[in-house]
Amino acid sequence: MTKHRWAADDLPDLTGRTVVVTGAASGVGRGTATAFAKAGARTVLAVRDTSAGARAAATMPGTTEVRELDLANLASVRAFADAWQGPLDVLINNAGVAMTPFGRTADGFELQFGTNHLGHFALTNLLLPSITGRVVTVASGAHKAGALDLDDLDFARSGYSPVKAYGRSKLANLLFTLELDRRCREAGSPVRALSSHPGYTASNLGTKGRNQHLVKIVHLAGRYLAQTELQGALPSLYAATQDLPGASYVGPDGRFELHGHPALVGRSAAASDPVMARRLWEASERLTGVTFPLTARP
Repeated sequence: MTKHRWAADDLPDLTGRTVVVTGAASGVGRGTATAFAKAGARTVLAVRDTSAGARAAATMPGTTEVRELDLANLASVRAFADAWQGPLDVLINNAGVAMTPFGRTADGFELQFGTNHLGHFALTNLLLPSITGRVVTVASGAHKAGALDLDDLDFARSGYSPVKAYGRSKLANLLFTLELDRRCREAGSPVRALSSHPGYTASNLGTKGRNQHLVKIVHLAGRYLAQTELQGALPSLYAATQDLPGASYVGPDGRFELHGHPALVGRSAAASDPVMARRLWEASERLTGVTFPLTARP
């Protein structure tokens, strides 16, 4: 018997559910939002560029909304959360920047760590009282090359490298998921935290500030080798809707996890360290001024 390979057509009917997808104006985020909308969910595209978000939403079926969210600016994150009303079934922390030259967020954090981790950390905790189902944070196989030094988050001592910074931010995504799920269970919350990664997917991630000749080569290669946006979205869709344990990590089942259908995949030992996960959480609370909003059960 041939094993069934899960695809977007296997999504359950999500009519009556509400989903937020960050970074949904393009790439994997757009593919993720499109699939949720097609399955009947009220789908909120949380995007930095609302014009681009509106163009993306116009191509989607069903009920969509576009709301402004700049994860590199904690004031924008707070404004998004303050404006939220009603229950939220699924939050997909998808947006991110990759391999950028050294830069800082509006709050002075190293750009990749500040956007990919701290922005989503703050957003999740601010929305958590409204979340009823899942938080899925998009990581990357690049986390395996990441190292986390909480005393040198802006690389002042070790020297900045776009690759090192990206790997660090993706490692932080997985540690965040680990500790978020632990805290939710401790509080008796029904929310499950999971992570996913899309594999090799055609997108504009990692092209900001890069050599444009190189960018053209990457896009040309992607046209023939990369998965589509929808294929790249499958791990997030699977993590958001299937009966999986908290803190699960979902990626493509193909060779080197570059292509394929969603399956549980492995992570580095550093990404499985509960002590570092707690230390990162505590540091993130200090840096953002945002704390875990739920109370532990007695």
